[in-house]
Amino acid sequence: MTQRRGPGEGGIDERSPGHYRLRWRVDGKRYAKSVHGSLADARKERRRLLQRADDGAHVVPRGLRLSDWAGIWLESRRPALNTRTWERYEELLRLHVLPQLGHRPLQRLTAPELDELYAGLRPLRSPRTVHHVHVVLGACLRAAVRKGLLVSSPTLAADAPVVREFRAGQALDQGELAALLTGFRGSALYPIVTVAALTGARRNEVLALRWSDFDPAARTLTISRSLEETRAGRRFKEPKTPRGRRTIAIDAGLAALLLGLPAAGPLIFPSPLGPEHPRDARTVTKEFRARARALGFPALRFHDLRGTHETMLLDAGVPVHVVAARCGHDPAILLRTYAHRTKRADTSAAAVLGGMAAGLLGPDWVQGGGSPVPVDLQPID
Repeated sequence: MTQRRGPGEGGIDERSPGHYRLRWRVDGKRYAKSVHGSLADARKERRRLLQRADDGAHVVPRGLRLSDWAGIWLESRRPALNTRTWERYEELLRLHVLPQLGHRPLQRLTAPELDELYAGLRPLRSPRTVHHVHVVLGACLRAAVRKGLLVSSPTLAADAPVVREFRAGQALDQGELAALLTGFRGSALYPIVTVAALTGARRNEVLALRWSDFDPAARTLTISRSLEETRAGRRFKEPKTPRGRRTIAIDAGLAALLLGLPAAGPLIFPSPLGPEHPRDARTVTKEFRARARALGFPALRFHDLRGTHETMLLDAGVPVHVVAARCGHDPAILLRTYAHRTKRADTSAAAVLGGMAAGLLGPDWVQGGGSPVPVDLQPID
């Protein structure tokens, strides 16, 4: 059955039950598209395509598959991304998207197909990984829109995966941190752990430190690069943002600790394999977690040393912008993570409010342990 229309309105051919072919013209050129569904669905899609042509939003079919475009997009992003980030983008698309959708024509990809993809990944991968798949695929398809290959990205209509958990990590108090550092004393990791705890630097920033980054006279450490693990091996990279490059003031004790270390090569914390080789970051993490568990900190991560440093400074009243600058953090992100992990914030707020209330309501507020009873509401004997 063929549904014929007037000039410029296109046509609908029924190829089989529930399968229709749409035909329409744009600027004198004929185009066709297959639609599965009812006749009403086919008519609706034809109206949409004709409206696009009228609005100047028609996209010429190119025959690109999603896998073709993903490869083009990834190569275009390589110069702008650090190596590890690019590898992660490629990995997310290669392992989780292209096996199921790579064969699909780019312009025929639909939001329900993405919903099906996410639903299939949820039992197999963490919510954060599924969310990352959506984010990277969204960036890939938005680029196709910018290049005129798509009118809109189907990720906009898909049900975006939600990451409900927020893991801010834990923050040790002063006594716990002292016990941890004491427990590491005498081990090869002791100076690494101490630098991380007393500077708030990230693990890979600490492992990238050179002797030229240490100024013993000024008692400062300069963070100007980070260690990165890639498929090709270990390398050093520049900070992602300008705030990542910073100079940190250290105390006399930490300066003395660093001065006591052997300086056989450019790196402050070289690999046991030789002074020119950086340490294996994953091995550092593995050894840290094993020793921390033995010391009574079963869930402590190396990154929690950074959180501990930030939390202790904020609890001590150091302004947030100062802590953020010291740790190379965005102040807004720092406040969000701090609010989830601090142990003292609510207690401190209660103490401040108590002091304000005493000043406003008088000493009876504190002595009575609560609100004075208004005279006109006192109980009658």
